Amino acid sequence: MKTNKDKIHSIDLHGIRHKQALELVHKTIKDCAVHNNFSLTIITGNSTVLQDRIFKECLEGTEFTYFIPSWNMGQIIVEYVLL
Repeated sequence: MKTNKDKIHSIDLHGIRHKQALELVHKTIKDCAVHNNFSLTIITGNSTVLQDRIFKECLEGTEFTYFIPSWNMGQIIVEYVLL
């Protein structure tokens, strides 16, 4: 995981099997949420199957906002801002 002082994080899932990738996404989101506000870029590549699994198994039903940016369809951006 790459991070800096502005709490912008990213994880690259290239070359990782789906089960391990989902475990890493769960762990990273949990770690990021400890800091309240965060932005997380999940690099999935062109695997729509993995993206769907991340949406369904990691993100749906949470308070986080998430989307696939139009400028890079191989990413999911997850954000959380506590006001």
